[in-house]
Amino acid sequence: MKGNKERRGRVRLVSASMLFLASAFLLITFKSSPPDWNALLLAAAVPLVLWLGVMALPKIIPGDRLLLSLTNFLCALGILVLYSVSPAKGLQQAIYYLAGLPTLCAAAIFIRKVRFGWRWIVWCLIPLSWALLALPLAIGRQINGARSWINIGGISVQPSEFVKLMLLVSLAYCMAKRRMASWLILSFGCLGLLMLQQDLGAALLYYVTALLMFYISSGNLPLTGLGVLGGAGAAAAGYQMYAHVRRRVMVWQNPWRYRKDEGYQIVQSLVAIASGGFFGVGLGLGAPTVIPVYESDMIFAVICEQFGILFGLCVLAMYGALILRGAAIAAQARKRFHALLAMGCVILLGIQTFVIVGGVMKLIPLTGVTMPFISAGGSSLISSLCLVGILQGVAGLNEDDLKEDARLARFGSPEAQEET
Repeated sequence: MKGNKERRGRVRLVSASMLFLASAFLLITFKSSPPDWNALLLAAAVPLVLWLGVMALPKIIPGDRLLLSLTNFLCALGILVLYSVSPAKGLQQAIYYLAGLPTLCAAAIFIRKVRFGWRWIVWCLIPLSWALLALPLAIGRQINGARSWINIGGISVQPSEFVKLMLLVSLAYCMAKRRMASWLILSFGCLGLLMLQQDLGAALLYYVTALLMFYISSGNLPLTGLGVLGGAGAAAAGYQMYAHVRRRVMVWQNPWRYRKDEGYQIVQSLVAIASGGFFGVGLGLGAPTVIPVYESDMIFAVICEQFGILFGLCVLAMYGALILRGAAIAAQARKRFHALLAMGCVILLGIQTFVIVGGVMKLIPLTGVTMPFISAGGSSLISSLCLVGILQGVAGLNEDDLKEDARLARFGSPEAQEET
């Protein structure tokens, strides 16, 4: 009875999401003359993929259905918002979304099937992480002060987005086995390479994730406090070393003073949020293109302008629900490694969301990270879907444990059956 009720509730939620997305794309289709036939195609394709991702995917990879519902809706919302401003970027994001779903499945299956060993971590994941982070230093290109991108077949790829997946697995394993020296060497190696790239946004995510995972795994408050002091010292050093960091702090303190040059981006973001009001100016309306890098760094301002601040708060509530669901999955894990791995995914998604939304709303200095699932970019979207895939893998293992408990409660252990 309870399962049927949950299924009916899930079907209603997915149906409402599909109706919202189909109606929005149809509005875009017929508001232009001649009609936008690509938008009409997306009006059918995006709701269909959403349904497959929420209703059909759990039959392939057992896991948490609510987590999949939230993830797929946020991805579809990103496609809608991007297409309403730039059809080319929206179509590209739809392709990344389609490519990302199989990687989500692969990550879930990988966590369920692969048995990690110490040699596998030391001789494969750690060297590969360092090698990928070193690539931009050799053949990368610089964007907004950071040299963190490489071109592969005409496509820009950010290796740090994929290295963070390997970092999470390695950190979780080392901390589960209480190998402190190993994870410290791994972390400082990654941070050093990111500092050389001047990619301080990624360095912040890596550092905070490692520090919080250490505290969760050990409960050692003095060492965690020492890590916080070390991070503050590194931030102060970065402020002194890099001119673009000093400019970002200067703009954060008073963006209106620099509204014609360095502060133009954040000022236009705040103006867009204010002009949207509570209910927004309407889908495809407003002036989001005046915001520099609106498609990635400032996508939350575009959402608030078009749909309103209330809708923006609902989006943040979805992220909050996703994070709480992920934390519940981590708490239910039987093995220390799986619990730390799931918690690392939750921390990374939560910190990344806070950093970008806080920067857009001028709560903290703006950094160059993206909004998970929504911002344009294949590296960001696929890596975020892989994080959800890891959570799905751990959730599937939790289900297996519960089924085994139910079987043992009903039939007893194999040893007890033999004695009987």
